[in-house]
Amino acid sequence: IDPCKGYNVILLHHVTIQSSPNFTQHVREQSQVTDQVSRRLIRTYQLYSRTSGKHVQVLSNKKINAMAEDGDAHAKLIVETDTFGSRVRIKGAETGYYICMNKRGKLIGKRNGKGKDCVFTEIVLENNYTALQNAKYEGWYMAFTRRGRPRKGSKTRQHQREVHFMKRLPKGHQASEQHRHFEFINYPFNRRTKRTRYSSSR
Repeated sequence: IDPCKGYNVILLHHVTIQSSPNFTQHVREQSQVTDQVSRRLIRTYQLYSRTSGKHVQVLSNKKINAMAEDGDAHAKLIVETDTFGSRVRIKGAETGYYICMNKRGKLIGKRNGKGKDCVFTEIVLENNYTALQNAKYEGWYMAFTRRGRPRKGSKTRQHQREVHFMKRLPKGHQASEQHRHFEFINYPFNRRTKRTRYSSSR
């Protein structure tokens, strides 16, 4: 009330409410965009299959399986980062074929790995194994049976043993600076191993 004029004075304030940015959504969106500018991080390792007890290999006939012994030339994989996140392209060092997934969920080898079907997201699980989910077919994972044969991505789930892998340095390969922030295990494996033992030197 204004005592001089004897009537009410109503002051209106225009308040603009700006919502805080959704950081989680931003990270998710950025991790799905191919990075064409930054220098690609290239790693070399083997993928040990939890079910077959062998290593993933890329053969010259474009076939993929998990039947390779530790140190086999076809088990040596070159892994290239694709985004700011954990999406990678994986190819056989011996053959040059990329591991890809077709629309039927079958793992195949391709000379050109630029397609989204040749990109996998590395997911570190609670049991310290790594699952590889295809970027094009969400919910479909790289997986192998006990005999080392590829399993269709449409029949895979993250909790299944068939999709669990352990990254290992190739036999006789020494860790360089670019590998030091990754865990690699080089002790013997067998199919009866139920728990993964970690030893880290600090």
